[in-house]
Amino acid sequence: MPAAPGPCPMQPVPVPPLDSGQMEATLQRLASDLLALVKPEEEVVLLGIRSRGLPLAERLATFLRAATGSPVPVGSLDITLYRDDLTEMVGSPIVRPTEIPFTLKDRTVVLVDDVLYTGRTVRSAMDALLDHGRPHRVMLLVMADRSGRELPIQADLAGVKVEVPAGHRVAVRVKEIDGEDSVVVEAC
Repeated sequence: MPAAPGPCPMQPVPVPPLDSGQMEATLQRLASDLLALVKPEEEVVLLGIRSRGLPLAERLATFLRAATGSPVPVGSLDITLYRDDLTEMVGSPIVRPTEIPFTLKDRTVVLVDDVLYTGRTVRSAMDALLDHGRPHRVMLLVMADRSGRELPIQADLAGVKVEVPAGHRVAVRVKEIDGEDSVVVEAC
């Protein structure tokens, strides 16, 4: 008698695409979730990792202000020169400005990015961030958290969690850069 077949391997299930309205609702939820994680006395600032993390941070700040009545400072962080693959890049890297028009000292810094994948971008962002000051604590908020980590880094808050098949990627599009808001899984 043949042996019973073993359990079927789990097949990755792509995230259903998020359209503009769903993405807006997800950002509102993330803002509420963030407020639930921070203490009222904490001074929160948002740092968007260039390039798509910045418009996401700016929108989060709008939702946070509506919820609390207080403005939340927003800055931008360019990690180009902190990348661990900088020497492997072909051509000259495009370096955009890092703009942190406030002190990080004793503040809760929320790094905002579009997709958390290997963890290398966040590692680079941490190096860049610490060159600008020593915050009270650092949190990570991403629109999409996908499988495939290479470093032990995790998001504190994620809009959607995604496991996608090899040869696919998660793309977060923002209207400020791409002309539309969406989260999609696409073949590479």
